[in-house]
Amino acid sequence: MSIAETPAAKPLSQLALSSRGGADPIVTGLAVDSREVREGFLFAALPGTRVHGGEFIQYALRMGAAAILTDAEGARLAETELAASGAALVVAEDPRQALAFTAALWFGAQPATMAAVTGTNGKTSVATFLRQIWIELGHAAINLGTTGVEGAWSAPLAHTTPEPITLHRALAAAAAQGITHAAMEASSHGLEQRRLDGVSLKAAGFTNFTQDHLDYHDTFQAYFAAKAGLFRRVLPADGTAVVNLDDSRGAEMRAIAAARGQRVITVGQGVGDINLLSQRFDATGQDLRFGHGERVYQTRLNLIGGFQAQNVLMACGLAISCGDAAGDVFDTLERLTTVRGRMQLAATRANGATAFVDYAHTPDAVATALRALRPHVMGRLIAIVGAGGDRDTTKRPLMGRAAAENADLLIVTDDNPRSEDPAAIRAAVLAGAPDASEVGDRAEAILRGVDALGRGDALLIAGKGHETGQIVGDDILPFDDVEQASVAVAALDGGSA
Repeated sequence: MSIAETPAAKPLSQLALSSRGGADPIVTGLAVDSREVREGFLFAALPGTRVHGGEFIQYALRMGAAAILTDAEGARLAETELAASGAALVVAEDPRQALAFTAALWFGAQPATMAAVTGTNGKTSVATFLRQIWIELGHAAINLGTTGVEGAWSAPLAHTTPEPITLHRALAAAAAQGITHAAMEASSHGLEQRRLDGVSLKAAGFTNFTQDHLDYHDTFQAYFAAKAGLFRRVLPADGTAVVNLDDSRGAEMRAIAAARGQRVITVGQGVGDINLLSQRFDATGQDLRFGHGERVYQTRLNLIGGFQAQNVLMACGLAISCGDAAGDVFDTLERLTTVRGRMQLAATRANGATAFVDYAHTPDAVATALRALRPHVMGRLIAIVGAGGDRDTTKRPLMGRAAAENADLLIVTDDNPRSEDPAAIRAAVLAGAPDASEVGDRAEAILRGVDALGRGDALLIAGKGHETGQIVGDDILPFDDVEQASVAVAALDGGSA
């Protein structure tokens, strides 16, 4: 990641932090990893799911940390070392939130117009479509999230919503490159851990809410509460909330935003401020008819999948919320292109049958993707699904059932098994789809799926989307679903991948 310049050293007090005893050292940098601490740094010792960052304060002090930000538990864990060091100690009730605001002040810049979107599914698509709309309208724009930083300036990211230091470093670098507009994905993890709390948003969107991440959130309601934090806490009262009313929790999220005094724009099928009236599907995309205000619009979307219309209209709502004229926004829609790994056409067989790759990795996403693909397909719909290891185990049979109920032929394979036994994961998925075929090797599964394609058929390879690696144990093995589909077609039909 290219950074324009390193921020100048600042007194602790300029970062809106007050230490016990009133010490105000000069801070030369920020770190959440004790191994990255240098002389004069502020080290944020944060509570974690497995270990408290307070355990590493002693190492940060040895590296020359001038200040420590933590909570009461972190201070207790390193009480002796802190007393002997002379480093400034900042104890916060919510150190994650304190770090978010500190990082914003430290880096000092971000694109002037920012929007964020949350929801179980659709975040990447909405953020990417919003960036595409902005660029079509002449704005220097990026989107940040699962696929990294893309657009007028690009950079890799390790997480959908990075920790605040990485996030604000990227935002400051983008601003230094002249980026004026940025669309962010707001994951439930990122919201729960206060990573976005220092971001200045003009608008925020809510796509939908279905089962996922129950390995991290204790309950379904806790998962929803984390997402609602985008409107309850991060989006300011003078911001605009764009809410999908088609989702069962849409009305609740609209009420949460309205209670804050936020302006609300609703999107829905047959309802809402941006009202999807009808869709007509064909082999290469769809035609849309929708209403906004007193006008009815009709446009072409060169995108596969009915759900893409909701994603696109959500992006339109966010663009309008951030100041662009509705008519100008809607004029860009026919030029939108497929989001990488989201209902992406990966390969076409000599007989015209098609293979698509999609990131669907929840039961609802798998069902939605298959149902959305069905109107574009004259023949059979074939699906390949798996489930990730070290993640929510309860959704695995539901994944199998969702695929079995919506596909004509199903192959269950490995996704990212991580530390778990791949066969055990497949067995759990197959519990919901007992008639499916089982092919553990993902490349072979894709080859078999492509081989089964007859004239008029389509294949959906679900789960990994844009990813270019498969996580097995502690290793990340090179693997790209789009590439594998192309290789399979070349092997079966002749030609080069």
